[in-house]
Amino acid sequence: MLSRRKSVLTAASALLFISAGPAGAVGFTPGAPGGGDPYFPDAGNGGYDVSHYSLNLGYEPGSGQLTGRADITATATQDLSRVDLDLRGFTVSAVQVDGVAAGYARSGTQELVITLRNGLRSGRAFTVSVTYAGEPHPITDPDGSTEGWVPTEDGAFVVGEPQGSPGWYPVNDDPRDKATFDVAVTVPEGLTALSNGVLVSRTSSGGHTTWAWRESDPMAPYLATATLGRFDLTVSAVGDIPSYVAVDPTLPAGNVLRKLPEIVQFYASTYGPYPFDAVGAIADDAPEVGYSLETQTKPVFDRMPDEATLAHELSHQWLGDSVTLGRWRDIWLHEGFATWSEWIWSEHSGRRSAQASFDALYNTPASKTSFWTPPPGDPGDPAHLFDGTIYARGAMTVQALRQKVGDEAFFRIIRTWLAENRHGTVTTAQFIALAERISGTDLTHFFDVWLYQPQKPTSW
Repeated sequence: MLSRRKSVLTAASALLFISAGPAGAVGFTPGAPGGGDPYFPDAGNGGYDVSHYSLNLGYEPGSGQLTGRADITATATQDLSRVDLDLRGFTVSAVQVDGVAAGYARSGTQELVITLRNGLRSGRAFTVSVTYAGEPHPITDPDGSTEGWVPTEDGAFVVGEPQGSPGWYPVNDDPRDKATFDVAVTVPEGLTALSNGVLVSRTSSGGHTTWAWRESDPMAPYLATATLGRFDLTVSAVGDIPSYVAVDPTLPAGNVLRKLPEIVQFYASTYGPYPFDAVGAIADDAPEVGYSLETQTKPVFDRMPDEATLAHELSHQWLGDSVTLGRWRDIWLHEGFATWSEWIWSEHSGRRSAQASFDALYNTPASKTSFWTPPPGDPGDPAHLFDGTIYARGAMTVQALRQKVGDEAFFRIIRTWLAENRHGTVTTAQFIALAERISGTDLTHFFDVWLYQPQKPTSW
């Protein structure tokens, strides 16, 4: 946030075939059509684990048409009779499983249902290939924000949090199912297409250019991007890590992105080694989007960011991208820590300290309930996932923990959290257990009042 040659079955008969189960697959069962997240029950699917996505895309900004082929390599985690993928819109012209045409049908708003003629045994690796085309339509979240493939004047701003990825590629849209990615995007010559990881190649032919990118580290699907348009691309390095900074030439001068190496190096000294094999940023002119996103290795900004926003999104490379929530209710583990990272960057830079930032917010009267609720550990429903309290009170929770356990234990908690869960997914309960283990302190009351009670915390 985000076609195949059909068998002789019609969509209706395909669904009948699916419900009956494939011939010769006795004992095989369908993978679940949802990943189990209560906020987004249709997102994600069960029965398999994706290891790699290979996406070959073409986009024509003039017509708004996207063409794509997705080759998805996965391993069955049960004896499967059916595989679901998440895909919103598009015409699917062909689906293959291990190179053989497969029956398929659409169900609901985002299910692409694929039948397996002979079933797949648990533990077996397989590849699903989907060919599709159409005009991608942005997705509106419960909070009213827009994501997915968002057209711009010269291309597209492509972001996926929390449910935009199925708006541009077939996917198991579950943050727990991380995978590596190869993304190749063909665009009219003169445009730049940017995705995650390292630039593998750039080739031009017939008035078009294909940009091929490779993300070799595991990535949650919502962190993928294929943002494209007219950009000035600067390729350099931060230490020995390749850096790609793309700036829309129509944006105002005064490029704060020059601060990127210094910020990354500070976070590496604070949190541990940078977790990926590329770094960078994309600043696009897309004011209608209204936010930035920490797409893995290259945060995407809808305008030229200020220094605090740049620091926020870069910190997410550790806190959110490498170590990622398993359930969307735990979003404070991303946004609270990234907001606190703004504070510690300011403190490091000789400006306002993290404690001063905490104090300024804590002085907000308890009567201003909209400031204090919903509590960051319990947003209540997906419409409140990105409320201000998730950021501000989430960051205050982090600083209050620092007060509670002291700097030595606090920074050891953070570094251990990131090292032990590198490229993994986590829960709030895991963080609480780690904080208690390292600090040697019972933090039950502390985390209850800061994360779960709607009132302003007064003692902890």
